[in-house]
Amino acid sequence: MSSLLLTPPTGSTAGRLAEAAAVDAAGPRKRRLADRITRLVETATTPLLPADYLDLVAPLRAGADLRGRVVSVEPETADAATIVIKPGADWAGHVPGQYVRIGVDVEGVRHWRAYSLTHGPRRDGLISVTVKAVPDGKVSNHLVHRTQRGTMVHLEQAAGEFVLPADEHGVTPESHRRLLFVTAGSGVTPVVGMLRNLFPSTDSGVLRPARSQELDIVVVHVAPTQPDSIFLRDLQALDAAGAISLLARYDDEHGVLDVDALGQLVPDLDDRTTYACGPGGLLAALEAHHAAKGLPLQTEQFRAATVVAGEGGTVHVAGQEIEADGATTVLDAAESAGVLMPSGCRMGICMGCVLPLKEGAVRDLRTGEVTAADAMTGPMNIQTCISAAAGACHLDH
Repeated sequence: MSSLLLTPPTGSTAGRLAEAAAVDAAGPRKRRLADRITRLVETATTPLLPADYLDLVAPLRAGADLRGRVVSVEPETADAATIVIKPGADWAGHVPGQYVRIGVDVEGVRHWRAYSLTHGPRRDGLISVTVKAVPDGKVSNHLVHRTQRGTMVHLEQAAGEFVLPADEHGVTPESHRRLLFVTAGSGVTPVVGMLRNLFPSTDSGVLRPARSQELDIVVVHVAPTQPDSIFLRDLQALDAAGAISLLARYDDEHGVLDVDALGQLVPDLDDRTTYACGPGGLLAALEAHHAAKGLPLQTEQFRAATVVAGEGGTVHVAGQEIEADGATTVLDAAESAGVLMPSGCRMGICMGCVLPLKEGAVRDLRTGEVTAADAMTGPMNIQTCISAAAGACHLDH
């Protein structure tokens, strides 16, 4: 029988089915061929992977670990600088007031720190953070004094709730149009990001877009001395343009800010929504003051809070909150609550129970040593089979 008799007429239903079957049959062959090519390339590049070589030539490409290249380091004060970064293709953007966690390799060890973004979305796609070098700060001193143009850093996506509410057009709701910003030291950085977005600066001066016309903003900015005041020129320019009313307070001139006297500085304090960022002591005083008066307040702490370790606490894992005492391991407490935890301990497989501690503190029951994590330090891997809650702790699982 002629093979032509076995070939369905072109364009017929039978013909289309035959073509589809041929494609389906070829699919597995193509996949096997691709798998063989991949294995061949991986063998040729061992011990590295092909992606490792791509990282050398295109580290900011889509699909790679999120990184950024330092474009410039711009001094702000003697111990502070703005780091301008070109983020990788997978950077998802941010809302003014949010922060980004940056991973920096110092002496062969990768350290993560969180820094507020100091601007709104930029047309050039760049991002920037302003870092103040703190005494004995390994990462901050490295970024301010030793980072050079072209340096690669690791990034995470922007996060944080210290943002102004806005509709789809960027217009602030009426309830947040009379604002008070209280900032201290480098706590001004997220606020500057908000203000730059609300009132862009150009060569012709500060602009007041229609979406910002109805805003009435007072900024109480505190610094040890005027030379130590980060972004003072920006704040003064906004004040001169009538975009904000600036009340600058310097410890060496005015003394330490008395929160209880804030109403004297800002007579219409009761009519404003307050956003505050600065050291923990200032924020605690503001929280007590505003709570007593029933005033709205949103805060952001720019330095890591001191974790006070206790005996036991609430373990947050897999969407559950589990109360655990100081003598029960996180692993046992979670499993007793019905959480399926990774573990090979009982089969003699060590390190199978390791999970990232995102926030809080745990105590090593063998040594008594406390491990603490927060947004500044980044997640810390812990062994849940030997660690007990030392206060509230949040695990990534």
